[in-house]
Amino acid sequence: MKASELIYDWNRALTPELLPTRPVLLNDETLRDGLQSPSVRDPSIEEKIEILHLMEDLGINSLDLGLPGAGPRAVKHVEALAREIVDKRMNIHANCAARTHENDIRPIADIVQRTGLKIAAATFIGSSPIRRYTEGWTEDFLLQTTENAVTFAVSLGLEVMYVTEDTSRCDPAMVKRLYSTAINCGARAIVVCDTAGHATPMGAYALVKFVLKEVIEPSGSKIRVDWHGHCDRGFAIANSMAALAAGADCVHACALGTGERVGNTQIDQMLVNLKLMGISPWDRQDLTKLRDYCEAVSRATGVPIPPNYPVVGEDAFRTATGVHAAAVIKAYKKNDVELANAVYSGVPSHLFGMEQVIDIGPMSGRSNVLFWLERRGIAASEDVVERIYKRAKNSDHTLSEAEIRECVAATPNRR
Repeated sequence: MKASELIYDWNRALTPELLPTRPVLLNDETLRDGLQSPSVRDPSIEEKIEILHLMEDLGINSLDLGLPGAGPRAVKHVEALAREIVDKRMNIHANCAARTHENDIRPIADIVQRTGLKIAAATFIGSSPIRRYTEGWTEDFLLQTTENAVTFAVSLGLEVMYVTEDTSRCDPAMVKRLYSTAINCGARAIVVCDTAGHATPMGAYALVKFVLKEVIEPSGSKIRVDWHGHCDRGFAIANSMAALAAGADCVHACALGTGERVGNTQIDQMLVNLKLMGISPWDRQDLTKLRDYCEAVSRATGVPIPPNYPVVGEDAFRTATGVHAAAVIKAYKKNDVELANAVYSGVPSHLFGMEQVIDIGPMSGRSNVLFWLERRGIAASEDVVERIYKRAKNSDHTLSEAEIRECVAATPNRR
């Protein structure tokens, strides 16, 4: 019997209407928005190219190459990534961030000319009343700036992804006017942003529904709607799922949730959840390189992966608890890897290139010890088992492999 047949899935019981009805797109912001964290290191070009290839391997649809308007270093890095996509004939699509200003937009067009890569201009501008008051911006200023920037980008032959910062705290009238202006000027994708991490899932759902009904439908045009969220209230994944349920086409996110303050939506966790929810095309996507991708980003940016981080953390599929380990071991003894990966985990590790790990600690039982020894081909004599078990029970931590092997070596009768 399959493990899936032994699980009643309440996630699917009453919510089919809340699942996305179209294939979901993912835009990777790791190499731009993710680098706005004050704690990260800006990776080298070589490191960024390694990460780019892992994005491609995971099937991520598009990425933000950077903000070339920021200066020569940014231009150099963006152009190197663009050339790599062209030279290696990658499938991933590209965009670049730009303020709604000609000085930010023109460098994108120049890189397109030099590399031949089609790059969308993700032009952004603040929108909320609090931002307008702080900056001293009038509504007419924002609308005129939007019109000028989008028109200029289109005149250079660029596709425009129009971004309103702080959409989740913007009044409905301004949301409608800004997006409508951008669409009328030629934008073919709009990005709804929870820039300050203010939204709840209910708010994200309501906002996207409003945009679709009040902006997209009246436009009569085929416009892609993206969601860009932050994790200040811990809702980033939930908000992204709510936005997709409301009808958004694409989610913007970063590896390990890197980004300003507490960071962006975690793209690795989006991939996991889309896979497990059976949402196209991720239900068919090979995600066994997910840990490689996260570890490459961690090395390149200096952002550590917490041990308890979902799926790719060291402890994600690791247990030293006797009851939990016993159940996993019993599943393995049935020669059923799928069962072993599901009996005490909501995430089947094999789907992401990993496996369950049984360790030995103060909460372990003898079954942990027996399994650990068996997996390493070490004879499980009564003396060996007892010595390891007693050391674990007297310890305040999970035993390291070296500590366990000390117990094995200290037993005279081992064979």
